[in-house]
Amino acid sequence: MPPLLRPTKTELQAAIDTTVPDIIAPDLRVLFCGINPSLYSAVVGHHFARPGNRFWPTLHRAGFTDRQYAPSEDESLLALGYGITNVVDRATATADQLSTQELIAGGQQLQAKVQCYRPQVLAVLGIGAYRTAFATPKATIGPQASLQGAIVWVLPNPSGLNAHYQLNDLAQVFRALLVAIAD
Repeated sequence: MPPLLRPTKTELQAAIDTTVPDIIAPDLRVLFCGINPSLYSAVVGHHFARPGNRFWPTLHRAGFTDRQYAPSEDESLLALGYGITNVVDRATATADQLSTQELIAGGQQLQAKVQCYRPQVLAVLGIGAYRTAFATPKATIGPQASLQGAIVWVLPNPSGLNAHYQLNDLAQVFRALLVAIAD
């Protein structure tokens, strides 16, 4: 696949508050849940598309995919039993532009999605967003209480802005989820 063209500043500005459609289907093995789309992702229409986001290399290194997918191939995850959604649908320049109320409302919408689509696992990518959206201030990375019958697993946010985890560390934490759900 050819690389995506970089959005212009004007395109990025116009993407504020727009959305990126979920990649979702019933009975997925894992529904990965970002915090919210970046402006870059909103412009190009693909999840985790911003250069520097480590979602795609992490999925590959952790063993979820047999090769590193490009953001433009995000819909291909469905064939593997994986999907992508977000806690909050609206695109922002940074996740810290989301209000507490938006995250809480997003948690309620996410609960409805899980009830409707019944994934085996909901993997929330961002501990802070999870803590706020689900009123669990002491939650840690790893398994949580189930939600609508789905296993909930919190993983670090793969954004390049998350300096707490290097790529190999992210892959190791994501791999722990893969190992835990292996048949």
